[in-house]
Amino acid sequence: MALLPSGSLEDVELVKIETDDLSLVIKGKPYHHRYEGLQQYRKMDHHDIMEFSVHGATEEDVLVYHIAEQRLTKRTNVRPIFFENGAYQIIVFPKKEIELTFYHEHPGLRRAVSRVTIANTYALMGSLHFQNEVGLTTFEIRSEEKKLLDVTLEVFPTKLDYKSDYKYLLDEVNNEIYNLAFHFIRKTYLGARIKLDGKPSKSEFYRLITKHFEHFLQALSRIERQPHHLLRKTYEKARGDQLRKLDTRSRNYLQKRGHLFVGVTNGITLHDKKLMPIEGLKIKKELTFDTLENRYVKWMMERISHKLEDLLETILNRNARWETETDLALIERIKGMKVQLERKLKNHFWRDIQKLDRSVMSLVFQMAPGYRDAFQIYLTVSKGLMLQGKLYQMSVKDVATLYEYWTFLKLGQILDKKYKLTSQDIVKVNRDGLFVNLQANQSATRKFLHPITNEKIELTYQKYEGNLPTIPQKPDTMLSISKKGRDYSFNYVFDAKYRVDYALQGTYYHTNYQTPGPMEEDINTMHRYRDSIVASHNGPYERTAFGAYVLFPWFDEDMYQHHPFYKSINKVNIGGLPFLPNTTSLVEQFVERLIEMSPEELQQEGILPRGAEESWQSSLDEKVLVGLVSTSEDYQEFEREGYYKIDVDQLKKGWQDAMYVALYAKNGVAKANGVTMYGKIKDIKIVQSGQVVRFNVQFWTSLNPFIRPVNYGIAGSIITTYHSLKQSKELPELFMKSKEEMILWRMLRRISDEIKLGLNHNLLDQATLVEEFAIKGITIKVNKDKKDMVFSNFNRTESVPIEILTKNTSSVFKLLTDLLG
Repeated sequence: MALLPSGSLEDVELVKIETDDLSLVIKGKPYHHRYEGLQQYRKMDHHDIMEFSVHGATEEDVLVYHIAEQRLTKRTNVRPIFFENGAYQIIVFPKKEIELTFYHEHPGLRRAVSRVTIANTYALMGSLHFQNEVGLTTFEIRSEEKKLLDVTLEVFPTKLDYKSDYKYLLDEVNNEIYNLAFHFIRKTYLGARIKLDGKPSKSEFYRLITKHFEHFLQALSRIERQPHHLLRKTYEKARGDQLRKLDTRSRNYLQKRGHLFVGVTNGITLHDKKLMPIEGLKIKKELTFDTLENRYVKWMMERISHKLEDLLETILNRNARWETETDLALIERIKGMKVQLERKLKNHFWRDIQKLDRSVMSLVFQMAPGYRDAFQIYLTVSKGLMLQGKLYQMSVKDVATLYEYWTFLKLGQILDKKYKLTSQDIVKVNRDGLFVNLQANQSATRKFLHPITNEKIELTYQKYEGNLPTIPQKPDTMLSISKKGRDYSFNYVFDAKYRVDYALQGTYYHTNYQTPGPMEEDINTMHRYRDSIVASHNGPYERTAFGAYVLFPWFDEDMYQHHPFYKSINKVNIGGLPFLPNTTSLVEQFVERLIEMSPEELQQEGILPRGAEESWQSSLDEKVLVGLVSTSEDYQEFEREGYYKIDVDQLKKGWQDAMYVALYAKNGVAKANGVTMYGKIKDIKIVQSGQVVRFNVQFWTSLNPFIRPVNYGIAGSIITTYHSLKQSKELPELFMKSKEEMILWRMLRRISDEIKLGLNHNLLDQATLVEEFAIKGITIKVNKDKKDMVFSNFNRTESVPIEILTKNTSSVFKLLTDLLG
């Protein structure tokens, strides 16, 4: 076969099987669209081996496509040639006058292959399409219910590495929530083995009972042929001359009834008299099968019958989303098992066995033929399954659903490494149906606390956002981060999309982005999430989602960092991140960065409507005049009359820009010493020949708690900001003169409310700079001449340039948390 240009290979024969009864051919492409063509796939150094087996044909009759040789060969240990979302044509021709049928456990594939009449003969033809399902799949060719041929082949994933990523993903999902990965009946399956503990789901029970039901019936038949039995002792009244050997009970009966003895010529000598009882209890022994062991076996039969009934009801009443049509063959199979068990229970042998009324501990179940087998089978169908081994065929959920589950669970594991989990009841599952699902509601939430700042972190699965102006939204995962000093949380959407554009040569994606990445429509969905999730707090609607990111299955993190959809995260907080079991670094770093960043940094990264930044900045910088009140009389008058007055020469530069005025009560002037209340300025008047300024306020608002002086004071007045006034607890905190000092102070406030400031004067209006910050055993000295800050604890000192505070605040915060241990 001549080599074809890359990407031009048409469908080829992948499998060809010849038997005495039929010919079978499967056609399709032996590679998937992740590769540009067969030649690129052939050049891969590492690869998996596909599992492939045929029963009903000799080895000589089976040919499989070999990638390296590009032809059909007799070797079956070949590289993968069947992939998810691939369509494969199957054709079966009869060689004899027999009626062939195609059977697959999944009704969709069963219906996909049908009989087609061709001239004087016919063929079975159809398409096998596995969508997002991977693993093993087995189909049969039958003639009048007799199996002529069965073929097992392996379907490989296109977006995951089968041996590492896919198996690891399955293990992580199932370890976190047992049997969450299992489904009922799908087109593919994996091998499974018995799990030593755990209650099986209905899917597991079906697989187990299907495998063992015939052996269970055989064990019951053996018990019926050689049942466990006992000699039961009973008592009946009899004439005295019929009594023979007595036991304790029959003797006690006579001892308590002396009137039954009469004198006779030849009897028992007692006190020189010959006596004989008129009647007594005669011992009678009879064979019985109503033993505890047989009662327990009957109980096992009833329990399995009830489980089959429950399974049948679940299938008949299943959720319409799972499957639209009833699989009659499946229902008949379950009904057949139930009927056979009920027929056994109506057998006269079991009908005479009473109900079990106590626990049973018997060596019979370990030693006796039939009993041992029945007991072991019952224990087996009562256990769970692990996805390992080849004993049982266990269907798993499609890869897209598994990937969605895994992303939520893995994000939780990432957070659990560094942050304190506060809610153990984290994920609720729905076990009402045939398989386990994560409940799509707000109860699926993991709650964490930052170990240093005690800020709350929440990870919610499919959080329903319903009270929106347009339509409800339900992203896969929502990360909500609370920050000190904010009465709202910063919300970030992480949406799992099991889709990758491989940027093949000549495609639009390759022209625009060069490297593989998330689909454009998925990025558009992130824009929709961020723009539509809004809230109103007695005012206009505001976005509550600060960023939205696609998580997609790709392995090359280094190459992806050059992708425009990765760079867009830093620009507009929307983009994509590769996320696989062995590819988590970028996501881990990004999540940690979001949590460690200050609220100001997060706010700056948000995309705001035009003009919003100026409005927000002006509200942050609203000026407040804090003025001294020296006497109780003045304080009471200012409070009562709603004004404040101060000499002009005590006012600081910029006082004309003040929108608020706050009162600093000297010690002994009011109930509290410090800044106690503030009010919005209504108007300003110059009085007393221009020597005094009077500020009339709309009304006074008490500060609770008030701002304490802590060894500092105010000689006349100072200018601060409204934000500082509301956030400060101690007088020095109002001093902040520079942007860097404000950033550092806010950073420290995230960690503790107990911050000590060292100013170069004990009067705020006389001080010119902050010499030192102190918090929890750490001192931070600001050296403006050298333009650096020195962080020190008991055994470590670190110097950091001041400019880093504004350029990379989160790195300074990380240094601070490291020093705190």
